[in-house]
Amino acid sequence: MQIILLEKVVNLGNLGEVVKVKDGYARNFLIPQKMARRATTSAIAEFEAKRAELEKAAAAKLAAAQAQGEKLNGMTVTVSQKAGVDGRLFGSVTNFDIAEALTKAGFAVEKAAVRMPTGPLKTVGEFPVSVALHTDVVAEVTVAVVGEAA
Repeated sequence: MQIILLEKVVNLGNLGEVVKVKDGYARNFLIPQKMARRATTSAIAEFEAKRAELEKAAAAKLAAAQAQGEKLNGMTVTVSQKAGVDGRLFGSVTNFDIAEALTKAGFAVEKAAVRMPTGPLKTVGEFPVSVALHTDVVAEVTVAVVGEAA
């Protein structure tokens, strides 16, 4: 299916590009998320009329994400979980827990934005975690996992 992108999509293209994707990806993800539209002649003409407005909105989103990324970069957030004497957690610290801790610290972060390359954290210590605020803005945050007595 041919679609026109209404915003930058990772590994697909930039705003305004007409790309060919699988039907299910377009119907089930891109179009409902308002990231794309079917590339009909009327949709392309309508997009060209609104292009400046959409580019301005995309630039504003990027600037806001960069500002938040600068504040967030290098920050340390503490998460406490019940742990045994050997430092292993009863359970784990997931991207949801980290997003919740960042939200309490005053940063509106969704759990999908928290990238954990090694998976959930299962031991006490400090771990580097990436927070993808925008397709072009990734902030590095240190997560300090402290153990509570069980």
